[in-house]
Amino acid sequence: MRIKALALRILHQLVNDKRTLALILFAPLLVLTLIYFILDTTVTDMKVGVVNAPQKYIENLYENNITPVRCTESEALQMMKDAEILAYVKMVSGKVYIDIDGSNTTKTSAVLAAMEQAKRGMNSLQQERVDLKTEINYVYGAGDLGMFDNFGSLFIGFLVFFFTFLISGISFLQERTTGTMEKLLSTPIKRWEIVTGYVFGFGAVTVVQSAIITFYVIFVLDVMMIGSLWLVMLVTLLSAMTALSLGMLLSTAAASEFQMIQFIPIVIVPQVFFTGLFDLSPEWALVGRFMPLYYVADALDRIMIRGEGISSIALDVSLLLGLTLIFMIANTLLLKRYRRI
Repeated sequence: MRIKALALRILHQLVNDKRTLALILFAPLLVLTLIYFILDTTVTDMKVGVVNAPQKYIENLYENNITPVRCTESEALQMMKDAEILAYVKMVSGKVYIDIDGSNTTKTSAVLAAMEQAKRGMNSLQQERVDLKTEINYVYGAGDLGMFDNFGSLFIGFLVFFFTFLISGISFLQERTTGTMEKLLSTPIKRWEIVTGYVFGFGAVTVVQSAIITFYVIFVLDVMMIGSLWLVMLVTLLSAMTALSLGMLLSTAAASEFQMIQFIPIVIVPQVFFTGLFDLSPEWALVGRFMPLYYVADALDRIMIRGEGISSIALDVSLLLGLTLIFMIANTLLLKRYRRI
């Protein structure tokens, strides 16, 4: 009887907690639906720039599921920088020169294999063309780039974002549930001063956290790092500040630490799918533009793999700063509901 009573009490609590019940029943369906649409619309088409090559070679690229794009060498470099093509080829004096984006080993291997097969297809016997030697130049990445090197930048941004979001949200929630927030609001201190104080307080810890994670991944795990270490630190810090302000904002909608954790499959998990793990269709790629983690991953990839500078990540940095400011303003406005008049 005691077991039955306990089980009934737990069921009664779950039925009364609509948010938890909805999370248990519908959150997995939401995530599965998102995964289904993303995987179903993943782009498998690979594009290669053709600066100078025979028509037969171009036709062979088509047959090997590669879409050739006629262009000049300067146009090819720009398109590769903008991630519109994966490589470009030119044939000069009996040699095949391939410049390739090696930042993703899976794509790189597939493209190089297809281009080699296209070269072989120029011979009716499908044999190695001894008169056409291939020279490969990695514009980004390297030939021996490991799988962790591909996504190391993504993991840095995600881990900083995830843990900062969770810890800041729970901590800010505890300030409210323990009565500390109500006491602060009864003093002459302004709401924006409270929000700013918490951001700077937690921000000091996130500086240390960002530095530890960044140095560990780069110098201990030896992930590929071409660009400026200071720029990586800047982006990881902005990632933490955005997650910090977002966690504080969402904590106002939670009544307990458990409810705060419930935001993870709804707020954090969907963002992971839009950070470069999948080649999304243009429609789905557009969705990622509304997620902070997309800009974190994009900026870190440009710095660590492509070796680009501050001008290349200026948009990402500006948007992360803007999102942090928006979340802080929203936090300030929502705190009004807790002030006793």
